[in-house]
Amino acid sequence: MKIRVYIIVLLVLCIFPIGKIQAAELLVEAESFTTKGGWKVDQQFMDLMGSPYLLAHGIGKPVEDAFKEVIFPEKGDYYVYVRTYNWTSPWKQGEGPGKFALMVGGKKIGTVLGTSGNAWMWQMAGKVSIRTLKTQIGLHDLTGFDGRCDAIYFTTEKNRMPPSNIKELEIFRRMLLGLPEQAPTVDRFDLVVVGAGIAGMSAAVSAARLGCKVALINDRPVVGGNNSSEIRVHLGGRIEEGIYRELGGLQKEFGPEKGGNAQPAENYEDQKKIEWLAKEKNVTLFLNYRVVAVEKKENKIVSVTAKHIENGTELKFKSPLFSDCTGDGTIGYLAGAHYRMGRESREEFGESIAPEKADSMTMGASIQWYSVNTGRLSTFPKFDYGIAFNDENCERVTIGEWTWETGMNYDQIKDAERIRDYGMLVVYSNWSYLKNKLKKNDLFRNYQLDWVAYVAGKRESRRLMGDYILKEDDIIKNVVHEDASFATTWSIDLHKPDPQNSKYFSGDEFKAVTKHVLIHPYAVPYRCLYSRNVDNLFMAGRNISVTHVALGTVRVMRTAGMMGEVVGMASSICKKYGVTPRVVYQSHLDELKALMKKGVNKKGLPNNQRYNEGETL
Repeated sequence: MKIRVYIIVLLVLCIFPIGKIQAAELLVEAESFTTKGGWKVDQQFMDLMGSPYLLAHGIGKPVEDAFKEVIFPEKGDYYVYVRTYNWTSPWKQGEGPGKFALMVGGKKIGTVLGTSGNAWMWQMAGKVSIRTLKTQIGLHDLTGFDGRCDAIYFTTEKNRMPPSNIKELEIFRRMLLGLPEQAPTVDRFDLVVVGAGIAGMSAAVSAARLGCKVALINDRPVVGGNNSSEIRVHLGGRIEEGIYRELGGLQKEFGPEKGGNAQPAENYEDQKKIEWLAKEKNVTLFLNYRVVAVEKKENKIVSVTAKHIENGTELKFKSPLFSDCTGDGTIGYLAGAHYRMGRESREEFGESIAPEKADSMTMGASIQWYSVNTGRLSTFPKFDYGIAFNDENCERVTIGEWTWETGMNYDQIKDAERIRDYGMLVVYSNWSYLKNKLKKNDLFRNYQLDWVAYVAGKRESRRLMGDYILKEDDIIKNVVHEDASFATTWSIDLHKPDPQNSKYFSGDEFKAVTKHVLIHPYAVPYRCLYSRNVDNLFMAGRNISVTHVALGTVRVMRTAGMMGEVVGMASSICKKYGVTPRVVYQSHLDELKALMKKGVNKKGLPNNQRYNEGETL
């Protein structure tokens, strides 16, 4: 412990030499604002830029101000820096649209923020005179076009700018915010599930109903993942199929009864999902916590540390078992689990649908949107930041759902913010063209852009490798495995750039197409649901052990929910015998089969999940 503290002190001294340590200073994290107004907490890119931030997502209309009362260490004159990002800079150099101002003591600082630079940076906001220790600070949005603020730093010493390096910045943050070196440990759990999409919800409840004490950690204020009101993708695939027809029954308890993508928020029934989880006595839900670190001993995860996305507090979760339901395979990655990204070559697994040569292409992320007819003339600001639309290449539509898909040629992890931002950029740019420049725009004159997602709906990133890798042959030839479990029913549905969109936006496509390869319902091996080199790690969702081609069928959410149920059942067996997920396959497979046959769902409920089931052979 002493060695670690000493190292941190040395790093701090390297950042700020001893002669400058006496400056009065105050660091305010934007996501900690008590009154957020219309600003949104965005945590999607914490792993890339170090923290959550506030986003002024007003769809072209300035959002309400955010406020927080702070206490300065002393009175005096302070230099002010704001960490922000000119988000359109990858496509257009010069002033960006995300303009906002900082307010201190009810007065605006004159500098316009968020418009310059090409990376996350500390922008000099100006100088303020503090005469009252308790002072209100605020963020005032100027455009509604996604200005973003990460943190505000006040210092009495000129040219004392916080560090930009992420590791140095984290040390700086912990020092100024007084965060403890060690996170407190919450109650020990039998299973820790990270990610509360359909897979994570199902895994947690399945295990809980079989006697496990479960922690369910989610980094957003809502659950449901892509099926939440933040992303608005409807559930897909079939339940009550295959060998174990009770699997998927949980979804009849919490699944929305209305289908459709990019529909009104209430269609996705966020509150119904929350209330359903709250009724499970063995499930403890931790909303707004993002796992940022993993502790391992030999080949097992000992604990995960999660950070609250608003107040920065950390909690440590210990358990003999963990399930990665993050979609991105985040827990597996932090634990050193084997994983793949991109497309395998045709030769590697003998997959006819695979490309001849392996590459890094993935399916993309969708930023969905819709407009509403106001019945009267509606305007939209001119928005021109590097994407050139014209009468030939514009999209003459009033709604954009799954086909509005970006980032297929980029890294869905490292380039995640760019991918999301491009999705918003093309929506705003196209809509601006329809409203302001299209020669014959009678269809659009009365329409108003009403909803644009700012949380990206991902389809593919890391796939964690298990003892078995599901491939095309398994599905097409209906290969039977002794550990057959949940049934995948969706077609092999692999998205690629729309050739028409490529014609105009080659390399930066924002539209996708697909070709469905129909399949018979196929029972996927249980061995695809646990890591091959992290002994106590399960996975459920789009990050399970499959090839890129096979992902095309297992990735839809009803199928992911059934994976979660199987993981929960296997977890209960692990607890009963004190064994790892692999040993369930080796020694307790018959017991798992019995649980899958019986199910954990409430019996006698009608199947209310008859929409978007897909076609099967």
